[in-house]
Order: sequence, then structure tokens, then C-alpha cells
Amino acid sequence: MTTPDGLPPLRDVVKAHDLMPRRALGQNFLFDLNLTSRIARAGGRLDGETIVEVGPGPGGLTRALLFEGAARVIAVERDERCLPALAEIAARWPGQLDVVHGDALAVDIAALLRGQPARIVANLPYNVGTALLTSWLTATPWPPWFSSLTLMFQREVAERIVADETDPGHYGRLGVLCGWRAEASILFDVAASAFVPPPKVTSSVVHLKPRSTPEPCDLAELERVTQAAFGQRRKMLRQSLKGLGLDVQALFAATGILETARAENVPVSGFVALANAAAALRRA
Repeated sequence: MTTPDGLPPLRDVVKAHDLMPRRALGQNFLFDLNLTSRIARAGGRLDGETIVEVGPGPGGLTRALLFEGAARVIAVERDERCLPALAEIAARWPGQLDVVHGDALAVDIAALLRGQPARIVANLPYNVGTALLTSWLTATPWPPWFSSLTLMFQREVAERIVADETDPGHYGRLGVLCGWRAEASILFDVAASAFVPPPKVTSSVVHLKPRSTPEPCDLAELERVTQAAFGQRRKMLRQSLKGLGLDVQALFAATGILETARAENVPVSGFVALANAAAALRRA
């Protein structure tokens, strides 16, 4: 039995290569090719595009990306057990799939692209998803090497990615970073039953479009300010920001932010202003 792309069903591939998902690697495989095709298309048309995929596993989403028209897919896979299955996909689409065996947190993907524009589409391993997103959104120089990100996360993480001060329950450091450097939205949910093994939570596909000209900001100070503010999120800023080692009253005077405000009520632009004021005070 073959599927529309001419390859065996993914369940047969996993069985043939003995690819039981490993919890330590955050692996949850998607077998439904209709669903993987929907994810592949979620970020826009793929015709002629170069796509970077992280954590392809046995290649369900990889196959969908190629079948939907991607000109080239660079798949970064840490688990060497998956390499033979990915090699079979590469043989089906000669010259269109480059498999990189390595940890995506350490691989220099931009160097692999050699200046070629690309998009990122991935069902990220749950245990490194936030770390990968943070590394991409703190890239220098900016604008980055990727034109968009279409990524799968646990629903709770997805809600934190898109949150701002209007959603104080989910708003935090991740929401500030994402809101500063990208426009983010949740596209659709994926039920736990779609995965093997099924996780204990619903997942969501998130789309992020990098801002070409985000507000100028000192990234190191933004990280310090948000860590101090959200580290004590129930306290007023006049208390939580004392750990910065700066004249807190001068920060409020420079930005116009109320010292009685709490972190969850400050918009992204407010944190950018605080970070820039903090940087100016340190220089002074």
C-alpha cells in the first residue's frame, strides 16, 4: 500500500525502522497525512520555497512539505534512528531534501542557507520548542534569515506566545519578546489523539511573521527588565525592578510608566521603553 506521494503509510515506516517515539527527545509523531498537509500549507503557498524543518522524526511533515510544492527542505534531526526513513524520502524527491543530523540549538542554519531566503515550518519537539523560538527571535542581525515561522506548540505555550497585557493570565517574558519582534497568531488546534503517543494536552499551530523594523531596543536590558518584572509579577514595578541595581524612580520618570503598575499590565512598548531607559542609565 502506498500513499498519494508514492511512499508507504507512515505507520508502516515507523514499524519498519522500529521508530518508537522517545519521551526524552520530546517526540510525538503525526501519522495523518491530511493533517500534516494542513500544517504544511498553514504558512502560505509552498511553490518554489525553501523550508527549514526541525525535528522531522520519520518524516510525516517533511513529506507533506515536498508534496505541497516546496522546492527545498532542510530537515534538522537529532535522532539518528530517523535518518534511514528520511533518506527514503530524499530518494523520492532527489535533490530537494537535505537532512542535517544534529541538535537544532547548535546547528548554524543560516550558514546552510548561504543567504537564500527561507521559512521555518515544524512540529517542534516539546522539550526544546520554547528555547528554539527564543533563539530565533533573538537572532542578530535583524531582520533574520527566515521570513516566517509556522510552528506547533502545546496550547498553553501557544497562548503565552501570542499574549499581551489584555491577557494577563498568559502574558509574560515570552509574550513580550514575541510581541516586540513578530506578529503572532494561533491558526488552529490539534487534538492529542492525532499524535503517537498522544500527549496529555492539546497542541496549537502558531504563525509568526517577523517585524522588519521593530522598535529599537537593547535586547540584553529587555531580558533583564522582563526577568525582574515577571519574576515577581504580583508585586508593583517599584518593588520588582529594584533588582536591576538602577535608580528605579529615574526609570519611571523617563518612561511615564506608573510605579504602581504590575508587569502583567504593561504593554510590550512599555517594556521596550523601560529597557532603553535602563540602558541609558547604565551608560550614564
